[in-house]
Amino acid sequence: MRGALFAVSILLGSSIVAGQNAKGQPVEALLKRLFPEASSFSPRLGTPPHFKAYGAPTGAQAPVVGVAFWTTELEPLERGYDGPIKILVGMDLQGVLAGVVVVDHSEPYGYFSVDPAGFAAQFARKNIRDPFKVGSDVDAVSKATITIGSASRAIRNSARRIARQVLSPVPGTP
Repeated sequence: MRGALFAVSILLGSSIVAGQNAKGQPVEALLKRLFPEASSFSPRLGTPPHFKAYGAPTGAQAPVVGVAFWTTELEPLERGYDGPIKILVGMDLQGVLAGVVVVDHSEPYGYFSVDPAGFAAQFARKNIRDPFKVGSDVDAVSKATITIGSASRAIRNSARRIARQVLSPVPGTP
């Protein structure tokens, strides 16, 4: 039994390294949903782990237009009602979210809380300085407050961590 579990974990691990997430979706396709104007993406790199989105090449080098990251890699202890909620978050270089894609979860009420397009859409153009408070600037869903609260905290906390550790300070800010 352990050998079979080990083999499955190796296969899952290799698909993630090869550019797919656990559900078999190509990571590049998910990144393209967050940054449709990007011409290319870096492999996952750095500490904390993240992807870079590149714009059209100008001169010898393509400019970085944003970064993307998995909430589960930056906030691994954040749990919904029934486990982690795997979300890919895109953010521009000023700390404004390009969007989010909910990729995987096991929430019993996910079909009307984190799965609908409206959940992800409310985070597009949200600044990392916003409070991300359920019922205030994040829509609450009856019977799914644990799920919505957890997903919102994971997005907020991981985005703020990436901003502190990866993004350059914006000129003119303290």
